[in-house]
Amino acid sequence: MTGKPRSHGRLSIRPSARPRDLMAEPPAWKDAWTARVITLLPEAFPGILGLSLTGRALSAGLWRLETIALRDFGVGRHRNVDDTPAGGGAGMVLRPDVVGRALDAAAEGVPADRSRWPVIYFTPRGRRMGQADAIRLSRAQGATLLCGRFEGLDERVIEEYQLEELSLGDFVMTGGEIAAMALIDATVRLLPGVLGNESSTEEESFSEGLLEHPQYTRPAEWRGRAIPEVLMSGHHGRIAQWRHEMAQQVTRARRPDLWDAWLRRHGKTDDGK
Repeated sequence: MTGKPRSHGRLSIRPSARPRDLMAEPPAWKDAWTARVITLLPEAFPGILGLSLTGRALSAGLWRLETIALRDFGVGRHRNVDDTPAGGGAGMVLRPDVVGRALDAAAEGVPADRSRWPVIYFTPRGRRMGQADAIRLSRAQGATLLCGRFEGLDERVIEEYQLEELSLGDFVMTGGEIAAMALIDATVRLLPGVLGNESSTEEESFSEGLLEHPQYTRPAEWRGRAIPEVLMSGHHGRIAQWRHEMAQQVTRARRPDLWDAWLRRHGKTDDGK
């Protein structure tokens, strides 16, 4: 199965005009959102994505995960995927010929339109990804996710394939696999039928540019701390107002950047006018 995506989760067979070796080419789900992950560590997947809600959705066929082993496209006897940096320096850089072949393989059978099928490279220098990226991906047919390693990727690949560069945050990790899992998780939970309660995504953090309000559950009193009275009132209007006000307070205190953006979006000043 060298050079071909490895599928995870439940499979179903679709009609084909040509015979196929089912052991060599996994059958695909019709219309299932698909993540194709190019990685040096295919054995890391599905990982946490195979558990809980995302795992059940994967088994149920609500989405599909395919891993493409970058090592399969390596050069030489040892299938090398990297080489020393041009101009000298520490570390190793992913080779353009190797990654190019992997990206070409990942592009087989998927839309060329990047709005329908984004191609993303995870790198510390990328734009920090957010909820808007998860929403955008959930509305596409799928995405190809390239996990960086070592000192990075030859710049010519980024230019040639017009890769979208994203980062999990302002810190450096050993590779892009964790970032890929994070973005897949954030995307899959937005797909129809995954969460079960569709309204839960409407009130959570970032749904309208604010952090989520505080949450409470039973018992009504715990270690001398009581649930706010308004939440026990049964008055849905008052509860909604309280939650919105608390979301504003939490966002203003913890994420001034989000708060300022929310004020600008709504044409308000910090005094609430």
